[in-house]
Order: sequence, then structure tokens, then C-alpha cells
Amino acid sequence: MSNVPGDAVSGPLVRTTDLVKIYREESSVPVTALGGVSFTAQSGEFTVVAGPSGSGKTTLLNLVGGLDKPTSGSVVVAGQDLVSLDRKSLADFRLHNLGFIFQAYNLIPVLTAEENAEFTLLLQGAPAHERHARVVREFKDLGIEKELIRRRPNELSGGQQQRVAIARALVSRPKLILADEPTANLDSKTGARLLDKMRDLNERTGITFLFSTHDPMIIERARRLVTLRDGLIVGDEARR
Repeated sequence: MSNVPGDAVSGPLVRTTDLVKIYREESSVPVTALGGVSFTAQSGEFTVVAGPSGSGKTTLLNLVGGLDKPTSGSVVVAGQDLVSLDRKSLADFRLHNLGFIFQAYNLIPVLTAEENAEFTLLLQGAPAHERHARVVREFKDLGIEKELIRRRPNELSGGQQQRVAIARALVSRPKLILADEPTANLDSKTGARLLDKMRDLNERTGITFLFSTHDPMIIERARRLVTLRDGLIVGDEARR
């Protein structure tokens, strides 16, 4: 599988059809997180999914990223039906096509900042010198100081960990980056700088970005704003 953002994709890069996700736990009332969402995103979009807490934003991103399975409905990304894939095939698809930025960072505690950022490239088989060069360049662009490159996550602040997580998502130049509240742990100046870098990267390379957020700073930079409420799309607005 190729990870070149410009590779031709027939039809939308992302298509969900009648997507339903119901969480069921023993001795509790089932919770409908998504109630039948049909959504498409074209290659090159810079799109924000917004809405109040509990509206289904994170659930939608998790399903588009193949991190969870829907109760019903379909998810097609880059021409691949994710629901039909087994665990190994799904992991391989994510490796070569998707980048993730999580609120919780999900850095590997025993690895240094550099090793965390280059981990996707390592799994893709990139040689060591290329991994190092790409990570150093990404860290410089993101304002990550040289002295932090050898530190492990527990030696970094929350904001520093988030920047390393963003570097990890960007460094392999995937087709689609899914970002769940990527500025939640950053000060406004750092957050604005990172968002401007992501938008510039979107414009220069065609990488598609799909955000889930409450942050007005992200929303104002969106070229498309999709609004969720109670597990349904209630607004879809093209922006500048």
C-alpha cells in the first residue's frame, strides 16, 4: 500500500454510510453515539467536526480511523471498506494510510521522543538515516528543542508530549490525519503555530485533515465545518 497523499483515489477519500454505533454494557442502558451518519470527505480537505460533548465527534473519528467497529453501516477510506478487514489487514492499512493525533498522546513510555516520532517510519521499513533526518526536520518545524530529542515521555511536559505526538502523525505524510482535540494541552501561541503548520502542509501536499474539537482556534481555520448533535449531522458548512 502506498502512503503518497497524491495517489489517485476513486471517489471521496472518506465515505461513511448510515453509520450507527451503539455502546452496550452489562446492567446499563445502551448508548447511541452515532445514529446513522452518512458523511464524505474529499482528498485535500481541512475539515473540522464540531459539536457539544457527547455528540459523537470522537466516535466518528475512531470509526473512520478503523480504531473501532460500527454497530451497522459502512466506512470506506481510500477505496478500502474498513469494516470488512480483519485485525492484521486493518493495522496494515492504518500504518500506510493514516496518521493519528490523540488527546492522550499515546506515546510509548520506554522510547525517546525521537524514537516515538519515528516509530511509524520504522514499521514502514524506512532506513535509520532517513528516519532521523525526517524527525529532526519535523521537530524543528514544530519548535521541539534539540535537547528534548533523547528524553522519554515522562521527562516531557504535556505540551511537549503533544508536539511529539503531532510530529509522529505528520512525519510519514499519510493520506489522512485524524486529530482529536489536538490543541487541548497547548498554550494558545503554540497551538496556533501548530495549526498554521498543519494548514500549510495541507495546502502544499494535499494531506487530508479531519479534526474533532471544541476549540474556536481550530474551527476558524477550517475550510469545512461539520456539526454533530446527539449522534447526527445537523450542519455542514463550506468555509474560506
